[in-house]
Amino acid sequence: MTGSPRENATRAVTLFLCGDVMTGRGIDQILPHPSAPQLFEPYVHSALEYVELAERANGPIPRRVPSDYVWGDALAELARVRPDARIVNLETAVTVSEDAVPGKGIHYRMNPANAACLGAAALDCCVLANNHVLDWGRAGLAETLATLHAAGLRSAGAGAEANEAAAPAVIELPGKRRVLVFAAATEDSGVPPRWAATGERSGVNLLCDLSPRSVDAVARQVRAHKRDGDLAVMSLHWGGNWDYAVSGAQRAFARGLVESAGIDVVHGHSSHHVKGIEVYDHKPILYGCGDFLTDYEGIGGHEAYRPELALMYFPTLDAASGRLLRFAATPTRMRRFRVERARSADARWLRDTLNREGAKLGTRAELRPDDTLSLIWS
Repeated sequence: MTGSPRENATRAVTLFLCGDVMTGRGIDQILPHPSAPQLFEPYVHSALEYVELAERANGPIPRRVPSDYVWGDALAELARVRPDARIVNLETAVTVSEDAVPGKGIHYRMNPANAACLGAAALDCCVLANNHVLDWGRAGLAETLATLHAAGLRSAGAGAEANEAAAPAVIELPGKRRVLVFAAATEDSGVPPRWAATGERSGVNLLCDLSPRSVDAVARQVRAHKRDGDLAVMSLHWGGNWDYAVSGAQRAFARGLVESAGIDVVHGHSSHHVKGIEVYDHKPILYGCGDFLTDYEGIGGHEAYRPELALMYFPTLDAASGRLLRFAATPTRMRRFRVERARSADARWLRDTLNREGAKLGTRAELRPDDTLSLIWS
């Protein structure tokens, strides 16, 4: 089905979800208040080198750009769709900390003075359960949380201690409706075990595994917060960067969240490319959303995955039941550190990829005349 033709617009809630938003490193360098460019990577020692790589690939990139520059065509699409809640995985520390975690290959940070970049997209929630939020130590995490909250942005998945890290962001909607955003990460996404929040230590909400016991733990958290009429999103940073495969453990865990934990949308990320989508018991499961906003432009090695292409995901749910009514997606690409609408050929490539991977999950995508996609599920 493609959704109910009888949907009541007053009961429908549309979300905007996307993959990783990485506004640090090279992107931070073109914003109005760049951090010191020094990096501690094995081969790249200045964030400016990532700007130069992108320029060699696609042409000059302006400096000291307006705060809304990086969102590009995404802003017009958000204005057209008008989602009720906007949720992203912010895979960047927002800090001036110089406490780079020793031995970590990549350190992402954005200057807090550039936080208006996030506000420019009117984001409702920044998920922080990922493998870059503590790149600049626990002081960097504390500053990230303080900066986001001072800017009026909610966060989920990291906190000053374990209960705060596991607590949902609460997005209030008209009519006393709410969207609750829970977030967690797994070690196989690159999160060091020592980053886990505890009763005495700040950190991320780290899942020990994808077992039924972990489903039960999430279910307890959801039951403690979710009330009638709420929609619950579970945002998960899990798995590796380059692989279309969805493991049996991931499918079982995601389905368990729907069956037992009251989760209405599973928002998976970590892969640098889009992965297949499943609809289970009328609830959407996104196994990997790709990179939405990054400074990877011009870096070679995985061109077959088309990592420059991404999707703006717009699931529309019945507010009372959480049942998926329809699911639209808008193809995008990164070019000159800016989100653009994907070309028609690129939209077709994304459609074909979703269809190939979705065939294993019971979904397929149809391309509309305006080069947006509609998800079809059975």
